[in-house]
Amino acid sequence: MTAIYLIGLREGLEITLVVSILVAFLVKSDRRHLLKFVWAGVAAAALLSIGVAALLQAGSTYLSGPRQELVDAIASLVAVVFVTFMIFWMRRMARQMAKELRGKLEDAIQVGTFAVAAMAFLAVAREGLETSILFFAAAQGSDTMQPLIGISLGLATSIVLGYLLYASAIRINLTKFFTWTGALLVLVAAGIFKYGVHDLQEANVLPGLNSHAFDVSGALPPTAWYAELLRGMFNFTPQPSVLETIAWVAYGVPVLVIFLLPLLRKPAAPAPAPAVQPTEANPASTNA
Repeated sequence: MTAIYLIGLREGLEITLVVSILVAFLVKSDRRHLLKFVWAGVAAAALLSIGVAALLQAGSTYLSGPRQELVDAIASLVAVVFVTFMIFWMRRMARQMAKELRGKLEDAIQVGTFAVAAMAFLAVAREGLETSILFFAAAQGSDTMQPLIGISLGLATSIVLGYLLYASAIRINLTKFFTWTGALLVLVAAGIFKYGVHDLQEANVLPGLNSHAFDVSGALPPTAWYAELLRGMFNFTPQPSVLETIAWVAYGVPVLVIFLLPLLRKPAAPAPAPAVQPTEANPASTNA
């Protein structure tokens, strides 16, 4: 549930920021009569995202055996591609997202009200579809309500934070927020990638299902809370196959390094100048 809460929080805050930018632009430019078209586009995008999530879940439920494992594996791999693109795109576009959205909305207003709704729909649908696919991939294998609770709590938290930001009740360093949540999502994506490889092995597409890299099940009881946390957050299993382990490391390590590289390359802040002693600042003062 922790990983899915993070997905809901991160994706939900992106959606909330998009909507708040569009709403603020219309309010400040005295075009409140267009708000209903923005909200119509947002509602349509939300319905599409929920529909896609339900369709994926229904399709997985009706399938069985290797076909189900293959569908789950494809969904996991697609989710990894989405989350990788999303975290790097957001790091690059975060500072100019507001300017870009306002420009697109201004262009849509010149076309007409339908274009305004379509623009809002497209802006939100992209994030919503990412959320649906990530939720489906992260929730695989769970037969409880925890994934649904996690995504609901994450989205609810993001809505509250988004409203408070819009109302200027709080201030958040969004660059740091998206950087550190992005780093955590890289590890979550590594776990999803590992899960996808496991499904491909179960579907007999890849070999080595019973060739284990290590076995720490004795030291890591599956019912322990910390085992559940590791499994839920990073898809850690006490007895992974060799290919699963290679997949996790091969994706997680280089992507995390590349993502955090700009932070590591930032020049260190200049050292403060040494305090000047009174005798150095004004030698005559010592003779006063």
